[in-house]
Amino acid sequence: MSQYKRTLITSALPYANGPVHIGHLAGVYVPADIYARYLRLKGEEVAFIGGSDEHGVPITLKAKKEGVTPQDIVDKYHGIIKESFAKFGISFDVYSRTSAKIHYETASEIFKTLYDKGEFIEQTSEQFYDEEANQFLADRYITGTCPKCNYEKAYGDQCESCGSSLNATDLIDPKSVLSGNKPILKETKHWFLPLDRYEPWLREWILEQHKEWKPNVYGQCKSWLDGGLNPRAVTRDLSWGVPVPVEGAEGKVLYVWFDAPIGYISATKEWTPNWEKYWKDPETKLVHFIGKDNIVFHCIIFPSILKAEGSYILPDNVPANEFLNLEGDKISTSRNWAVWLHEYLEEFPGKEDVLKYVLTANAPETKDNDFTWKDFQTRNNSELVAILGNFVNRALVLTNKYYDGVIPAAGELEEYDREALASISKLKDDVEKSLDNYRFREALKGAMDMARLGNKYLADMEPWKVIKTDSERVKTIMNVCLQITANLTIVFEPFLPFSMDKLRRFMNLERLDWSNLGRTDLVAAGHKVNKPELLFEKIEDATIQAQVDKLLATKKANELEAAEAKPAKENIEFDDFAKLDIRVGTIIEAEKVAKTKKLLKLKIDTGIDKRTVVSGIAEYYTPEEIIGKQVSILVNLAPKKLRGIESQGMILMAENPDGTLAFVSPDKAIKNGGEVR
Repeated sequence: MSQYKRTLITSALPYANGPVHIGHLAGVYVPADIYARYLRLKGEEVAFIGGSDEHGVPITLKAKKEGVTPQDIVDKYHGIIKESFAKFGISFDVYSRTSAKIHYETASEIFKTLYDKGEFIEQTSEQFYDEEANQFLADRYITGTCPKCNYEKAYGDQCESCGSSLNATDLIDPKSVLSGNKPILKETKHWFLPLDRYEPWLREWILEQHKEWKPNVYGQCKSWLDGGLNPRAVTRDLSWGVPVPVEGAEGKVLYVWFDAPIGYISATKEWTPNWEKYWKDPETKLVHFIGKDNIVFHCIIFPSILKAEGSYILPDNVPANEFLNLEGDKISTSRNWAVWLHEYLEEFPGKEDVLKYVLTANAPETKDNDFTWKDFQTRNNSELVAILGNFVNRALVLTNKYYDGVIPAAGELEEYDREALASISKLKDDVEKSLDNYRFREALKGAMDMARLGNKYLADMEPWKVIKTDSERVKTIMNVCLQITANLTIVFEPFLPFSMDKLRRFMNLERLDWSNLGRTDLVAAGHKVNKPELLFEKIEDATIQAQVDKLLATKKANELEAAEAKPAKENIEFDDFAKLDIRVGTIIEAEKVAKTKKLLKLKIDTGIDKRTVVSGIAEYYTPEEIIGKQVSILVNLAPKKLRGIESQGMILMAENPDGTLAFVSPDKAIKNGGEVR
């Protein structure tokens, strides 16, 4: 640590084709924010850089689908993301975007520098081209049948069914997403970064000089390097992105993986004219916070770009996290299987820190982890409320009750008092060591152990009993409790900033820096505290059930979306169909059939007569809502007795894949008895 004067923290740029969800938060933004707040609390110089990644094919596909421009899409989601981060308390020094003018200039300049130095390879190859759309097709603009699992909607870069990486030319029966036509192969020129040139240097830099990197990061890098690196394209045939700034590159843009990491640099430039001290001074420590899917870009490709440019520092660490699942299933933006940050902020006002706490306590630091709403509730009620909130509330309530809120002077300390106070310093060392090594889950546990220490001390000392026999001893007990409480405002500050603002108000304290953590004289005798409110509140079962129901509804909608229609039955002759006499009728009476869940007894005016029909629709309609409804009824079906009632016909119903039923009805009024043909 001592060789660095400052720390530059970057967090992966969220992709601006949708909002931010809890997977993004747990993997990247919460740990990055904890680290930034911790270093600031230590008085260190910190730059915490963020921004939206706004280029690439998914943006253009979404724009095409919605009938708007790519700029419209990124403006919408950049706004949602930026506002959500601000409300959630992610403490960026700057939050920029890759569609900004300064980013175009910075990315172009770095590309041009590498181009002028001869760092790229020019290659001409055949790529798919849509003749009707008059453009080359990026991988995501091509779909076809996967050659490995026969999934018919695989993309040109990946099959989302079996997960295989593909080349567009591997697809069976490829089609253009733009026109639906079969594309042709056409020659095009692109520029490639020859990663194989950097392989010996990368082996030395990562495998020898950075053995302290997290095992998941180190292991993935080693696997890539052992597999051998190949040249990688840095340009694309697209209209949306940073134009390639050389002659002969018209209609081409920088590949999004090339320009996005440069967004860290352009955002820093936007923030300060002194940006070079953060990016070019070897006394700056650079740390990238990312998810595991970005390891190769931040550990191999981006460092190779910076190495080739020659004047930039390289990352000191890349503490990537694994993935967070949701209720046992992989989070998916396309399937809406997520807890969206902007929705959480609306539905759980004032509970920003609860989500931060749960995501940190359950962080996917070494393996994929699972978020469940039940665990969210349990951690809030059993830890934040019952441990941290309970201790500080009791300490402050008793101080107000016994001493009118004025902190009493401690008398002579007993052995147990000294042990409790000494434990604070030990816990500080443990938390600090964990934070310095990017073990945020472990650090949070250490902070909560300090609250547990206070809870146990208070429960063991029982000042509410001792006050009856030894009021002087209670002064010491309460002084110790309040010293622990003051320490909690420091140790939890990186993790629960909103809650610690509240606790400092209760304690009538200014923010204390990290160097004060462990001291046992943080609040002096005679200092007056305020009357407390609840620091955290219980979350009830009904609140959690509402969130579970919301996810179940999403799952049901996804199943309906994915369900395929049953194949058609065997062909019949027209004469067979002509035997069916289907009429339009109106339901004039309806009632439930006793002792059944599914059956309704209906009286229907068919235009021919008024007849009784028994129908199994009681789970989907109430009798009251269907009286007056026009329906289609098969009137020449032989009568059949159901529960002792003779049913004279059958109502036509449409069935969803989940079994739900809906009437087959005319879209405008038809005279009863009208034939369905």
